[in-house]
Amino acid sequence: MTDSEPIVKLENVGVCFSQRQGLFKRSTFWALENISLNLYHGETLGVVGGNGAGKTTLLKILSGILEPSVGCYTNPGFRASMLTLQLGFVHNLTGRDNAVLSGMLLGQTRQQMMAKMDAIVEFSELADFIDQPVRTYSTGMRARLGFSVAIEASPDILLIDEILGVGDTSFRAKSTAAMKTLIVSDRTVVLVSHNHAIMRELCDRVVWIENRSTCMEGPVDEVLTAYVKSRLP
Repeated sequence: MTDSEPIVKLENVGVCFSQRQGLFKRSTFWALENISLNLYHGETLGVVGGNGAGKTTLLKILSGILEPSVGCYTNPGFRASMLTLQLGFVHNLTGRDNAVLSGMLLGQTRQQMMAKMDAIVEFSELADFIDQPVRTYSTGMRARLGFSVAIEASPDILLIDEILGVGDTSFRAKSTAAMKTLIVSDRTVVLVSHNHAIMRELCDRVVWIENRSTCMEGPVDEVLTAYVKSRLP
């Protein structure tokens, strides 16, 4: 169930980057153009689109990593955590130290994160590696640690970028179960995924981004069906 008023609003948002072309020349590249959507408390919003459509850039705006070049982005103070396979851990620090640091960046205190460490280690299944430097971790191990930290740190909005497919079958099932628990607990989630089965199971609505713009927004089955048809030869 969602509230009637959105907690986050994007209106005609665009993101432009400057690129160097030669020694004295620069050009501009629009990573997003004309994105409009509302995010409601307690919903799970799915995001679909082809490679390069702008999905990850959208999550970076929602997380506060990027500011729009144009348009209006309204967030009255909700904390958002972005999970991606390219997690910003300090590679020379241990998994334990990174977990504490990441949790503090999400608004937790060091004491709170230390109290949650046993749960983080258990969920991530990194007991034999938690005190090893993150540079020794595989991509999947880093993603599992990041997912576990975000679950325990409890941000207002959880932004997930293709992370539910990480790990073996057992961990994928555990991640999906954790997502279901978040939904039941009324957490707000934005999920980017190519896995339409997971989208149909977890999402309340889906936004389709095409050519860096909002193409369609609405019921899960309706949007996914239109998206799949657009990919047919």
